[in-house]
Formats: sequence, C-alpha cells, structure tokens
Amino acid sequence: MSTDTFFAALARFRDRILPAPAQAWLRTPRGLWSVFAVVHLFFVIFAAVLSLRGEAFSDTFIYRAWAEAGFDPTQVTGPSPWVYPILAQIPMAVAYMFGSGAFLFIWVLMITILNGLAVAKLTSWGRNTQAIPAALWWIGFTALLGWLGFARVDGLTAPMVLIALSIGVAQPFLTSVILSVATWVKVWPAAVVLALLTVVKQRVQVILAGMLVTAFVVALALSLNALPKLLTFLLEQGDRGMQLEATFTTPWLWMSVLNIGGARMFMNHDINSMQVDGPGTEVMSVLMQPLLVLAALVVAALIFWALHTGKRKGGADRTELLLLGSLALATAFVVFNKVGSPQFMVWLSPAVAVGMAYNMKAWRVPAAMLIGIGALTFLVYPLFYDALSHNNPVMAAVLTLRNLMLVLLFIWSVRALFLAGRKTGSVPGVGPGTSAQSTHDGASPSAPAGTATGKES
Repeated sequence: MSTDTFFAALARFRDRILPAPAQAWLRTPRGLWSVFAVVHLFFVIFAAVLSLRGEAFSDTFIYRAWAEAGFDPTQVTGPSPWVYPILAQIPMAVAYMFGSGAFLFIWVLMITILNGLAVAKLTSWGRNTQAIPAALWWIGFTALLGWLGFARVDGLTAPMVLIALSIGVAQPFLTSVILSVATWVKVWPAAVVLALLTVVKQRVQVILAGMLVTAFVVALALSLNALPKLLTFLLEQGDRGMQLEATFTTPWLWMSVLNIGGARMFMNHDINSMQVDGPGTEVMSVLMQPLLVLAALVVAALIFWALHTGKRKGGADRTELLLLGSLALATAFVVFNKVGSPQFMVWLSPAVAVGMAYNMKAWRVPAAMLIGIGALTFLVYPLFYDALSHNNPVMAAVLTLRNLMLVLLFIWSVRALFLAGRKTGSVPGVGPGTSAQSTHDGASPSAPAGTATGKES
C-alpha cells in the first residue's frame, strides 16, 4: 500500500466518525483553543486534586524532594538533583515556592503555560489557520503521552524547542538563546542546536548566543557556590547500564524473557531505573556513548552535505533542512542512547509539529509514525510496565515494535535529508502563501501567509 492510499483511507475513516462541520470548527482558532483547554484542564484539575491531598505524581515526587532538600545531594536518597543541568532546578524551585502541597499543581500549570505559548507561536495566535492541524496534532500527541509530558522535566523543554523551531532560521540568535536555555534544563535540545549551527549562515550568532547563556549559567552556579557540580550531569550517565526500554537493549530484553545466558532485569535504586544485565551488556554500555556521538556527527555531516549540495543545484531550503536535521538528530539521541526512558518520545514531537505546519503532506508519514510510537509507549508505560519488568513476552513484543518504529523513524529522517540534498530548482517544501525566495532566505514557517520574518545576509 502506498502512503497516498494509506492516508486516503485514513481520511475516509476520519470523515465517517467526524462530521464535516466538526472538522471545519476544529480548524478555527476557537476550535483549536477549545481542544487545548479540554486537554490541559484535565491535567491541571487532576494535579490540583492531588495537590490538595499533599501528593505529587511520577517524577515530581523526586523533584519535590530535591527542592525540599535545597538541591543538596547529601540530603536526598536516590538520584542526585544534579543528574539534570542546573537550570532544571529553577522550575523546581518555582513549583516549591508555596511548599510541598502545591508543587504538582504549579508544575503542571507551568507546563500548560509553555504549551500554550508554543501553540500560539506555531499558529501565530490562531491567525495562521494552515498551521492549526499541526497544532492539534501536537496537542493530541501530548495528550497521548499523558503524564510523560506533564510530570517530567522533558515536558518543559519540548514547548521551548517547538517555539525555537517556529522562529527557525529567520532569527538564529534568538532561536539559539531559547535552545541553549532549554539545553541547560535537559541536554537533548543540544541536538537541535547542532542542526541550527549546521544550517544557518550566521553561525557566529548561534555560537555567541550559546556562550552568553552559558556565561549566565556559570554566574548562577558561582552565586550558589555550585560551580564544581555544574557539569555533574554529564558524568551521572557514565556508570549506568543498559536501561530496559533502550533500543539497543532489545536483544538482552529477549534473553531475559527467554531466560537465556543468565540475562536479568533489575532495579537500579541509585538512579531509579530498571536495567537489564547479561553477557556483553557492560561492553555495550561503554560503547553507547561514543556511538551516540558518532551518530550525531554523521547526521550533522549529512545536513551540511545536503545544504551545500542543494545550494549548488538551486534547491537548498534551510528551514526544511533545519526541521529534518532536528528530527534526525533528536531521533539519534533516542535510538543510540543506553537510557530509554519513555519520556524521551517527547523529544521527537516539536520538529514534526513545525514540519507539519510547514508542509503537511511531506510530514504526514513521521506524524503518523510518531502517533504509533506514542501509543505503544503508553502501553509500555504507565499501563503495563510492571508486566514488562517481570519478563512478560507480550509486553516485550510491544516494546520491540516500538523500538523498531524508532529505528524506522530515524531511517526516514536520514533518507529525507539525503533526498533534500538532491533537490534541484524550485523548493517543493514551501508552504501555502510563502514564496520560494522567502523560504530560502529564512522566513519563519509559522509566519502569517506571505510574511517573511527575517532575511539571511
């Protein structure tokens, strides 16, 4: 079945269950913000109920304990608060400003506000109706992942990256500032920084923005007498084994399920992570970090090749390459990672959402794949994680399928980068109302139709 046939069948199914007037309403600003409100009110109200009982949820229990201990690793049991970059402590401190009881409510409220800003930027506050389906997709994906996007630090960084990608190559300095701040909250946005640095002409602006943000971070660490801990987050992962859900753990997962070679699952209480141990896992654990770096460098080289080959052929589109490169690098950060936490799926959605706003047809394949990945992830965590961790073969098969889809998504993004480098002449990726010249020169993909938000010199 071709992709056109598949999506035509999907459209017919949608038309059967959703009347045309409802579809038309959903594509309006009122429909968009109504869906946003329903989804986020659910999580806000749930958080408020738990907060009134003095409770938290998922990883926010850990974050709250860190804030309560003043982020002193000697005063907490389990993972150190310095497992994350230092700026992650700011939202945790803000959520704790009214004490432990209100922590979860304030935390979810912060993520809701950031998500609202991301949707607003993506759609130009609803004025760009062409981007509304992309925003609805992103809201739906966020709802599908559930608390993975609301009770983890990753939920703070995803909307920041979406905002940065919506600004894109039009204002590389501002884009780099936002991405650099997000990187000092959770490391993964560094993948998007690398894509931006590879794509834009004004690389000095990207580097300067990163240096300024880093200088602020160093000054903050000095003021808190925490400079020796500043880079601890880079070292915290070094001694970790192969996490249960990681893509490259799949062979040992099945060895444990089938009781082969003495492979076993166990909980690493020091880092609150389920791991798999077996023949060769120690060697693989050591190899994963250089493998991840190598994969990132290869993708960056491919982006660079696609840009310069495309320029010679007259088909280079910097925004398209930024989005494809961001997806490829973010997916590489997941696929080649010995840590396979379910919240990592959040990393993949910003590039896809902005890509859909930029060119719906070109990005519908990764969008559909990511919905499948999200659904399978939800089955693994939180629904049946206990069964998975007790060698349930059905859940092992579900996780294996999810990991296979991640690999396929990585292959799709790499192939799309390669094809983008071979384009000649006109730019097929241009969205409605945007000229080829404005796209080449750096118009924001989420700008109102026909409006260029910046030009490259």
